[in-house]
Amino acid sequence: MTHSNSRPERHRGPVTLRRDAVTAGTADQALLDSVGRPDWKVRDSWRTLRILSEFVEGFDSLSDLPPAVSVFGSARSAPESPECRLAERLGAALARAGYAVITGGGPGVMEAANRGCTEAGGLSVGLGIELPFEQGINEWVDIGIDFRYFFVRKTMFVKYAQAFVVLPGGMGTMDELFEALTLVQTEKVTRFPVVMMGVDYWSGLLKWLRERMLADGKIDAADLDLLLVTDDVDEAVSHIVEADKVLTTEQQIRHGGPRA
Repeated sequence: MTHSNSRPERHRGPVTLRRDAVTAGTADQALLDSVGRPDWKVRDSWRTLRILSEFVEGFDSLSDLPPAVSVFGSARSAPESPECRLAERLGAALARAGYAVITGGGPGVMEAANRGCTEAGGLSVGLGIELPFEQGINEWVDIGIDFRYFFVRKTMFVKYAQAFVVLPGGMGTMDELFEALTLVQTEKVTRFPVVMMGVDYWSGLLKWLRERMLADGKIDAADLDLLLVTDDVDEAVSHIVEADKVLTTEQQIRHGGPRA
């Protein structure tokens, strides 16, 4: 995002920097960059307090959310692109099904999903991140949080969602997709639907997973069953709702049946 005078603006957690106050680099870069190695012993110990504060802020702000679905996709998609139109319909359908929609809060597919949810009367959440190229939180977000650290933000995407829906996107979208699949595969989370929308876009990746990873024994056939691939919004939402019902039933059985 740029200010009206075309000077840069940077969000660093709860702090907004503009004009000459904008500095190079990000908090994640400072944490992970090996250039500052001599300072690690002193600075990293104090940095843990800032990381802890981001977890506290995220947990406190999102703990009262209704059931939610995290939606991922490209920030670079044009508003009239097929994936943005699909994301808008998806956001609306999720809202009508009683779900809040969580996105990265940026433009493109994220903004479309937030817009669809908001216009359908749902609760729209955006979890932003400090980047060298600032995006800002889109106008359709009801609850927006800017994070410094990717790993804190990723925790919030998973902790407060009942499912992931992944639309066409780039590196960040792939990162979220495979992190979700890894968490389900390793049973760090259970009964967590992962839906890929944009059949044509994902076809090459899915072909490679089957013909290379599966054929070489790097994954099991059951791992591919963790995915639903569809362009049908109703099918995607129904899949999420049914998985939610199964999880609710299992929890009730585990805790002695439904409460009166």
